[in-house]
Amino acid sequence: MIYLDNSATTSPKPQQVLDASARALRASANPGRSGHRMSVEAGERIYSARKTAADLFGMEDETRVIFTPGCTFSLNTAIKGIFSKGGHAVVSNLEHNAVMRPLEALRSEGVTYTAAAVYPGDDDATLDSFRRSINVNTKAIICTHASNVWGIRLPVERICALAHAYGLYMMIDAAQSAGVLPLDMKDGYDIVCAAGHKGLYGPMGTGLMLLSEKADIPPLITGGTGSGSASLIQPQELPDRFESGTLNLPGIAGLEAGISFVSAKGKENILRHEMSLVRRAYKGLSANKKVRLYTPEPDESFFAPVLSFNIEGVDSETAAAQLARRGIAVRAGLHCCPAAHRALGTLDTGAVRISPSAFTAARDIDRVIQTVRELKF
Repeated sequence: MIYLDNSATTSPKPQQVLDASARALRASANPGRSGHRMSVEAGERIYSARKTAADLFGMEDETRVIFTPGCTFSLNTAIKGIFSKGGHAVVSNLEHNAVMRPLEALRSEGVTYTAAAVYPGDDDATLDSFRRSINVNTKAIICTHASNVWGIRLPVERICALAHAYGLYMMIDAAQSAGVLPLDMKDGYDIVCAAGHKGLYGPMGTGLMLLSEKADIPPLITGGTGSGSASLIQPQELPDRFESGTLNLPGIAGLEAGISFVSAKGKENILRHEMSLVRRAYKGLSANKKVRLYTPEPDESFFAPVLSFNIEGVDSETAAAQLARRGIAVRAGLHCCPAAHRALGTLDTGAVRISPSAFTAARDIDRVIQTVRELKF
């Protein structure tokens, strides 16, 4: 099978990821809970993974790397922490439901939000749109680094500077960008939420929440941390403040191996490879009169390596099912992101999405182009 659903989860995983998770399962003990050798070694594995993640994202303090069950959990923790007492958020009009549903759920508690329009290829217009959306009650700007539907890349460095000029938190949903696009906490981001199972090549059920020194939010859940157990008050020290319960050691061990894989290959090399494949797909599909594309030809300045399209007269789910029957795995529908589809006029139809990985070859893209050309409905 040609797997082009890497925006959902990367597959295959690097062999070192499989090996690291398997080793952690074979010698499994609870980290940070006991003084015996297996527990100590488990704790050392967690620390090593925390340090590896901190190095990738330019963080000097690894205790500010928080392990979570996924990017959605990280976003919920951060959003519900910042807006626990109400307030206003600015988001983009391309946000995933992992951002929009928590905000919508907080409406009953007085939270409001404004969706700023994103203008692909025009960062100045996008920045102005965000600026106009700020009001006196705004507490944070929350935006995706790159759209999981259209690959549209937001100028997060400039948006961050805007947020700080107004004294706001800057939070990034890096589900589609971590491990692919440049992302350094030294650029001033307050909170970055990332998925472990996508561009970081880790197992599913892993995620990160990266906190700057400015970020001061309460935890979403409380409970046992292995520290300060005599007190019924949640520890305030990081990372314990946010890591109640037993951590997913096999997942985190695999995530560290995935991050090491990304670091060894180089994010810039992965981005260059994947963008070349997306451009190849764009050029090949654009020559097909039956295919509708919705963005300009992607380039690294304004896009991440994701491409969505439709076949005229065919709903996206049917097209994806036909491709699956021919051994090509893609994603169709709304991609848990109705906002992005509403923005480009595909809310009723959805779209077929292809997203390569470091393991995708040019011949895989050529096969997709040829197969789409041969489809008959």
